[in-house]
Amino acid sequence: MEVKIEDGKLIVEIDLQEPTPSASGKTLIVATTHGNMTTECVIDGKNLVIGLNAYIKK
Repeated sequence: MEVKIEDGKLIVEIDLQEPTPSASGKTLIVATTHGNMTTECVIDGKNLVIGLNAYIKK
């Protein structure tokens, strides 16, 4: 995952994966950070943390 702040916007780039069933089985995950990830982006002197799940409905 690549993250940057540009012109007041947070830009997140993450690889797509083959749709995989979620833990509940209700959705298909197409991109995920597998939990929270600390990034190198800094806001107010603190590193930004991102937890991302992109999914489609079954």
